[in-house]
Amino acid sequence: MAEIKVLLVDDHEVVRKGMSFLLEDELSLEIVGEASGGREALEKIPELNPNLILLDINMPEMNGIETAAHISKRFPKIKVLIFSMHNDPDYILKSIESKVDGYILKDAEKEEIVKAMHVVHNGEKYFPPEVSAILVSAMQGNSTMKSFNANQKVLGVLSKKEVEVLKFIADGKSSKDIAEKLGLSIRTVSNHRANMLKKTNLNNTAELVRIASTEGL
Repeated sequence: MAEIKVLLVDDHEVVRKGMSFLLEDELSLEIVGEASGGREALEKIPELNPNLILLDINMPEMNGIETAAHISKRFPKIKVLIFSMHNDPDYILKSIESKVDGYILKDAEKEEIVKAMHVVHNGEKYFPPEVSAILVSAMQGNSTMKSFNANQKVLGVLSKKEVEVLKFIADGKSSKDIAEKLGLSIRTVSNHRANMLKKTNLNNTAELVRIASTEGL
């Protein structure tokens, strides 16, 4: 029998079906059910008895952060892994306040998603490098470039490759798209994202792009 019993919670059916298809050959995992929103998930938990919830944030009626808070109170033994397209520090911090066990972005590769599930199932927290960088910066209150003096610029501290990645981010490309265009792994692109935020002490790539654009990115 599968060790990890997963309930998929996302308001987009194509995402739920895609994830089910992606994970169907993982013998250690079993998708025990799906829910299109937080309220439906809370209703299905007693019936399906999952031990891990893969949870989206933006959903109607009850969002993922609210749902995670309810799960932690009513079903404290169930692990919650946020699966979101958002790398905004507010989402990440609020998710942690709701006692989630991990936070992974939707452009992650299958191997990382499976790894995250196993890590949280084993009682540990999982935050990939790009999320950890945002989290640390936000917790330190570094919403501005505190480490720079008035004469320094964002583009001046980034490597040539990081600037190249940043240009694609500014064009709205996902980590997967950037990896394909530059011949890199998605993990390497994610590390570049994290390093750029660490170097600039900024909370998110949107702020990084905004400032870099004023510098002629």
